[in-house]
Amino acid sequence: MTLRKIETLVRDYDNTDELSESYKMLITKAKDALERAYVPYSKFHVGAAVLLENGEIITATNQENAAYPSGLCAERVAIFYANSLYPNVAVSAIAVTAAPEMKQISQPVPPCGGCRQVLLETETRFQKPITIILAGEHKISVLESAKSLLPMHFDEAFLDS
Repeated sequence: MTLRKIETLVRDYDNTDELSESYKMLITKAKDALERAYVPYSKFHVGAAVLLENGEIITATNQENAAYPSGLCAERVAIFYANSLYPNVAVSAIAVTAAPEMKQISQPVPPCGGCRQVLLETETRFQKPITIILAGEHKISVLESAKSLLPMHFDEAFLDS
């Protein structure tokens, strides 16, 4: 048997003061998007804002459906919409925030497994890391790559073996 230790580097901030202006703006755009979420069942609003390499910002929200699991998370809506509008432009960063019952959540909420895999695929597609910014009211977590969220990831290398 071999024992491996997998570590993930996460930068936690108590407020936005130490963040770049572009990251602050992304968080603001993600928070602004919360009101547009369609969440009649869970009441768990999620907003996402994607910064593209060309400077464009795409915002999105989670969209629910009575026929679970037909809905979609805000992160995937934002990434798919960005890739649809700008298929040849890499994603630089994504900010995500949540508000159950429209009350800002104190701690950052990490993406689900499906969203992690989509973020990883987008990194692989453009061969560039995506900065992940998870914003809560009292804490902001920043990760340098989707690989940090999914260290034992599945990618195209497994398809070629």
